[in-house]
Amino acid sequence: MTLSARLKIDRERTVGPIDPRIYGGFIEHLGRCIYGGIYDEGSPLADEHGFRTDVMEAVAGLHMPILRWPGGNFVSGYHWTDGIGPQDERPRRIELAWRQEESNRFGTDEFIQYCRAIGAEPSICVNMGTGTIDEAQNWVEYCNGTGNTYWANLRRQNGHEEPYNVRYWGLGNEMYGNWQIGATEDPHDYVKRAKEFAKVMLWIDPTIELVSCGLSGWQDWDSVVVAGLAKYIRYHSIHIYTGSDDFTENVLEPAMAEYAIEAAAAEIQRIRVQNDIKHDIKVAYDEWNVWYRTNSTTHLEERYTLSDALAVAAYLNGFVRQADHVAIANLAQLVNVIAPLFTSPDGMFTQAIYGPLALAGTHLQGTALDAWYDGPRIAANPDSPRPIMKRLAKLGDFPLVDAAASLQDDGKTVVLSLVNRSADETVAFTADFGDDSVAKVLGIDEVNGPDVMAINDFGAEGTVGVTSRESDATGREVTFDLAPHSHTVIRLALA
Repeated sequence: MTLSARLKIDRERTVGPIDPRIYGGFIEHLGRCIYGGIYDEGSPLADEHGFRTDVMEAVAGLHMPILRWPGGNFVSGYHWTDGIGPQDERPRRIELAWRQEESNRFGTDEFIQYCRAIGAEPSICVNMGTGTIDEAQNWVEYCNGTGNTYWANLRRQNGHEEPYNVRYWGLGNEMYGNWQIGATEDPHDYVKRAKEFAKVMLWIDPTIELVSCGLSGWQDWDSVVVAGLAKYIRYHSIHIYTGSDDFTENVLEPAMAEYAIEAAAAEIQRIRVQNDIKHDIKVAYDEWNVWYRTNSTTHLEERYTLSDALAVAAYLNGFVRQADHVAIANLAQLVNVIAPLFTSPDGMFTQAIYGPLALAGTHLQGTALDAWYDGPRIAANPDSPRPIMKRLAKLGDFPLVDAAASLQDDGKTVVLSLVNRSADETVAFTADFGDDSVAKVLGIDEVNGPDVMAINDFGAEGTVGVTSRESDATGREVTFDLAPHSHTVIRLALA
């Protein structure tokens, strides 16, 4: 059976510019994300700096413009001065967040060097758990200082004459949670402390941009934090992970991310108007992914399915649709730990979720379009035991084909990102351009696999992958078949 759906597109009906930073990443000192992941000293696959070259090559395909570090829960017990200076003299510490030992061989200088190698802007989250205002102040000075001062000179002494100019700084990580070392579960307590961190960090470098520690976007925590820190921040963070072993739930739950962004953006706007805040404050969705199977005892080495890949594609579509609100998003994480890349001492493979990430980072650029969907819809199950599904059930139903559209900077190339959330039905999908007309289909890329539970692995690297095809469709209306359980990216040149 084939279903039918339609997307009406007007290239003059725009949402706003798509910020490339929504395709950002995140690395934490957790499991094999850094050690044995991006950084593998002594490996024949590593360069002279210890960076895995096979990993860097795969990261390049994701086009990540920003990389967040060092946490995550790890940061609330991390003292950054442990990770600078001669590597063999750095202290080895007990790490409490993930119950590991930390060698500190990868620290601030190595992180900046890695960011430069992959072409990403560094984003540093400061320790507001066991950390002090002095530590945060000194970290900013070490990274960005230009004067004849102790910390700037120490950076020079460590071999880095020019300042790093780290622009993005997070004010702690998930400080609302009792799993966080030094948690401040009352938002007013967090605001009081974060305000002191913020003002001193900005005194050291007024050009930096601060990210407040948000929850889910619609909680009282978020309202209190934004109101208390609006004077200092440029971004408010959201952390929501989704995922289910039920296919329909899994591919539908990313709709909660879009709800969270809208809720946070509305509250931010209310507070800005009420308090006469002149500068913009955008959403930084600086941790997101599908995460529900693994726990800390397995170091979160998730093996992703095609189902998860479609959920990731739906997240990315949502970020594009919310282009006027979300400026930064960071996939958690980059390598091995709930990640698109998986390594061994001998090699690596790209997981199922890599395809949607690479396609979005490559093609979903420019300006988001406000396209209108007409077609089959699906509803969340109100009887599901999962709280996210219960909340989604209250929001109504959702398109069976999750769609996002962008207009490239040339003004005539439209990109459609389409997730067919049906496990077994093909959808005849029509793109209706009204007064415009398609002159040429530039390319069609499809992420798919033999079934929704298909995974990639060593020796089976391409079980879930990207295939390309062509089409000679032209005209005001063009129709394409979207295969069951697929993510399809279509590039179209308008006349």
